[in-house]
Amino acid sequence: MEVDNGLVRLVIAPALGGRVLSAVRDGREFLHRNPDLLDDALNARDPRAVGPHDGPMSAWRNWGGDKTWPAPQGWSGPGEWAGPPDPVLDSGAYTCEVDVAADGSRADITLDSGDDPRTGLRLTRRITLAAGRCDFALRLSAQNVSARTVRWALWNVTQLPGHPAERPGDGVWLGTTGSGTPDTVDLVAGTGRPRLERHGDVLHVPAQDVVGKVGFPTAAGWIAHVGPAGTWTYHFPVDPAAPYTDDGSRAEVWMEHPLDAPLEHLGGLRPRHRVVECEALGPYRELAPGDTAALDGTVSLGPRLGAVTSVGRHAWWSEPLTYTDDGQVTGVCVPAGAGSAALLLRDSTGRVLRRQPLGECAAGTPLVLAVRVPADPDAVRVEVCCGTDVLGALVVAG
Repeated sequence: MEVDNGLVRLVIAPALGGRVLSAVRDGREFLHRNPDLLDDALNARDPRAVGPHDGPMSAWRNWGGDKTWPAPQGWSGPGEWAGPPDPVLDSGAYTCEVDVAADGSRADITLDSGDDPRTGLRLTRRITLAAGRCDFALRLSAQNVSARTVRWALWNVTQLPGHPAERPGDGVWLGTTGSGTPDTVDLVAGTGRPRLERHGDVLHVPAQDVVGKVGFPTAAGWIAHVGPAGTWTYHFPVDPAAPYTDDGSRAEVWMEHPLDAPLEHLGGLRPRHRVVECEALGPYRELAPGDTAALDGTVSLGPRLGAVTSVGRHAWWSEPLTYTDDGQVTGVCVPAGAGSAALLLRDSTGRVLRRQPLGECAAGTPLVLAVRVPADPDAVRVEVCCGTDVLGALVVAG
């Protein structure tokens, strides 16, 4: 099925594990979809390939796109998800319900998996696409439909096209908290470990040919991918007090490229395409029968500007918001919505001391800040807004 708000077009495949199979903005496809399995119209080249399947990794029919799995992954016992492939949560059919607001302002698509006897879970994915925006909300939930207590984490996996670096800034960007925990953990070494670079509190995984996976225990709740289609971002909550799977990883990056032979130590997996997986995880949750865990996120699609320095709920920044003592404000952000932009100075109580109009901002179009506001000794916070959306904020005193 297809939903389109004029800025973002999504193709959702309930029969293929409830995944988002295509995400297009300005005619550009942001998601990887497997050309060996799908034609240009997103139809299965062999209809017999559609449907539940199981087996070793070599048997996995990887359609691509964006999907949800349970974590941790593994094959050593019932507390690990032994997929993909998986006949219910990954390759099984999901039910689909569409609710469109009477005024056309939004559409909610709710996808429910079957009841999985191995994990005890039923997964639900709710996608909300609102009019006039270049982002969409993704709410994940897992309900324990078994008669036993289970312990799992929600795990959202987005596959994006990999490619050799064409411009500076291509690859994955991820914010960290600088909490003192190790920044990264090595998770899977197919042909090696993805190379990383640090830029302050932001990590960069450049575009590269490697088969491997790295986890990020200090992930701050956002991850972004920059490539030929543009900039894809995902914003999600983290719980610093909760345990996470994979040595505490809140986010993970998997990379692969074509190989001439299968990797026997990875279940016979033989990558045939360049793929980058950006993965966001929720914390471990112990679920009694009937209990539900949830994870909310926001995905945005925007232009290719190079580095991503931060991602918020309503905008991402390619050049950080800065404020100098003499009142100079700079930065470059890409808002998800449209409206009248303004810069606000607030005091310690939240009261607006000054509001400076910045003109109109357009959804998905860079907003370049280079303005001066009169200094105010009571100002402790600078905010950049577009309509009712706060695009970014900075504490300047106090």
